[in-house]
Amino acid sequence: MWVRTSLVMEGGNYAIDGLGRIDAADDLSLLTTARPVSGRLLTTSRDTSAAVALAARMGAIIQSRYPALWPETIRGLVIHSAEWAAEMKEEFPDTRRKDRLRCYGWGVPQMERAIWSAENAVTIIYEGQIQPFDKVGGQVRTKDMHIHEFPWPKDVLQMFPAETVRMRVTLSYFVEPSPGRQGWTRRHRYQSHGLRFDVKGPTQTLKDFRRWLSREAGEEEREGVQDEDVVPRRQGGGQPWALGRNLRARGSIHSDWWKGSASELASCGYIGVYPVTGWWRERPHLGRWNRPARYSLIVSLETPSTDINLYTAIASQVGVATQIET
Repeated sequence: MWVRTSLVMEGGNYAIDGLGRIDAADDLSLLTTARPVSGRLLTTSRDTSAAVALAARMGAIIQSRYPALWPETIRGLVIHSAEWAAEMKEEFPDTRRKDRLRCYGWGVPQMERAIWSAENAVTIIYEGQIQPFDKVGGQVRTKDMHIHEFPWPKDVLQMFPAETVRMRVTLSYFVEPSPGRQGWTRRHRYQSHGLRFDVKGPTQTLKDFRRWLSREAGEEEREGVQDEDVVPRRQGGGQPWALGRNLRARGSIHSDWWKGSASELASCGYIGVYPVTGWWRERPHLGRWNRPARYSLIVSLETPSTDINLYTAIASQVGVATQIET
């Protein structure tokens, strides 16, 4: 049995006896430490308690491995490493990805994916902050928009133009909840601000991409999630995303991916981050409209071919030192 929040962790299971009665069984539960008052050293746990503990354990391992990472990044890496299991895909096929996301979140996280890069599977992390809003002429308006140029291994990708490559992007940040319940007539009344990301399409120019982001940043956040992105929308001539812009917009962590040819991916390389409205903007009398907001942007490139060395190409651009074990 799996227990789901934004992801799925092991939560033990239940047993059915010959009479059809369902009950917990120690053999199907997770072993953990017991409270001292019980007189035992060990006991069993299951359901949400076990799943939350395992999620916390994974976050603690990542933090121990990379102590300088922000909490936004650690949270993002856990989600970024998650994949849907075959059983989840069977229950909810691709035409029902919205239901799959609602039921199982982003799936089961993988520790190895979260803490290691391979030659053909590389993860790039950016940590920074943005000021979503500012006051102009007495009115609070959208202020900053960031465009990141990631160290895309263009030369390597162009050597294998027909090879399939998957790009995944995860944007992680924390919001300040609304200080009161009055006026909760719209979704953005709860969150202080929202952030979104978009990737330059293979056929877009950088100038066109900037215009696209400016238009998106200028629009108010739409109410609810539209069903139009059950079939994800294409942007800039790019490949369709697995979830789509609307479906991935829930909450304060956004993760999505698409597959395409290496030649298409070589023409991307720019990722934009822009704000959408929240109560920092809509309730200026509370004096939060000029606050900065931290975020973590995680990008991974992966190809099934072990002949493509993405890691070395990216490491040479960013100056990653090679570690030699002796």
